[in-house]
Amino acid sequence: MRIDEIIKSKKAHVSFEIFPPKQDMEFEAIGSFISQLASLKPDFISVTYGAGGKGPRGKTVQLASMIKESGIESLAHLTCIGSRRSDVETISASLKENGIENILALRGDIPEDRPADGDYRYAKELISDLDRKYFCIGAAAYPEGHINCESMDDNIEYLYEKEQAGASFFITQLFFDNRVYYEFREKAAARGIKSQIIPGIMPMMSRAQVERMIFTCAVSLPSKIIKLLNKYADDPQGLRKAGIDYAVSQMTDLMDNGSLGMHVYAMNKFDFAKASMEALDVYR
Repeated sequence: MRIDEIIKSKKAHVSFEIFPPKQDMEFEAIGSFISQLASLKPDFISVTYGAGGKGPRGKTVQLASMIKESGIESLAHLTCIGSRRSDVETISASLKENGIENILALRGDIPEDRPADGDYRYAKELISDLDRKYFCIGAAAYPEGHINCESMDDNIEYLYEKEQAGASFFITQLFFDNRVYYEFREKAAARGIKSQIIPGIMPMMSRAQVERMIFTCAVSLPSKIIKLLNKYADDPQGLRKAGIDYAVSQMTDLMDNGSLGMHVYAMNKFDFAKASMEALDVYR
């Protein structure tokens, strides 16, 4: 089922995101994890392009197929930086062969070890090239702006261009302050963007993870997060629980304030996925 149809048919929807593990041995065991997630009955599950955005695309297709076989709709990430149009045609054909109808079209990180040659510079170009009669296409949104984009006006304009190219829904990068999302949603609506912007929420699992998000994604930290990092500086398990509790409180606030969906960056952690669904079931 296409995700744009899921969005239209439900008052509220909840989705998870997982990533292919790096090791083949771990990949063989992920089937049981997908079954666990499927038991929570999310509306769809997205799968990234390789672990941490790297790795063979075949694993993404394989994992997306496993999700569909579990009875849950899947969303396959597809990055384009450094790719040729022939590469996109090949992966698109593979997705079709496996019955995958939904793609999250992304630029992807510019490779550090080689120049970003290829036929694409931006996600909007990939969106335009995909078969929009077959695929439902989503794209990324950046409530605080992409780390390479200094102007919020430009950030909103790029979102508008992706919608015009054919994106029918957006999923945001993580954020820790809901006010950032609300302001972003208002600016997008003022520009005339009509597609649903689904907030993406990731739990704070460790201090190292938070620091990584600050420098790789330009995510800002509200005082509540800073206080939690200080409070549990010597208690990793306490910080993990506090991080999940904080993320769940974000989700309920977002739903209370008009969000029609929630995308949970489950990080291949069932406890967070379960806690999220238990909190959000009341809205479905």
